[in-house]
Amino acid sequence: MATTRDPYPYPQYQNDNDFMGASATKRDPFGLPTHLAQARDPWRRLYNKYTLSSSRHEVTHFDPQAPRDSLDFILKAGYNHHSEFLKDGNETLVQPETLGSGHNRILKNKTFQVPPDPFPMNHPLRTAKSERKEDINSIKNVIPSHHNQRSNPGFVRKHDGGLYTV
Repeated sequence: MATTRDPYPYPQYQNDNDFMGASATKRDPFGLPTHLAQARDPWRRLYNKYTLSSSRHEVTHFDPQAPRDSLDFILKAGYNHHSEFLKDGNETLVQPETLGSGHNRILKNKTFQVPPDPFPMNHPLRTAKSERKEDINSIKNVIPSHHNQRSNPGFVRKHDGGLYTV
């Protein structure tokens, strides 16, 4: 015969409040209610500035470069039939934006840094600096000339324009 005795002790713990006791209510970490806080920064600044995706979802958005139908989409593709013959169907529809070629469209909210033009002689401009400031009266780092500083008042030279070695 089945017993009707309850094997679990009394009182039965049914949920967290019974098992652990009533928990203290948490304090709201924000000083203002949500509808007032959203009228201030940073929410106001984020709400007023569109992302590229959200501006493209606007009703007034118009993109003159967007393809109007499938023929425009195929014609804009970067596929060249003469040099890339018998490519797969998905490779023939790759757009210039995907290839990274010039397409005059902004795809991300990033500023594009234009690299400086290279020097016309194809070598970088190098500057030589001394590690410490030398005495201006020292002759160690002097550019050689036909005038000699250690001679008379510095204006003695050889007749052929060479240097006297000291």
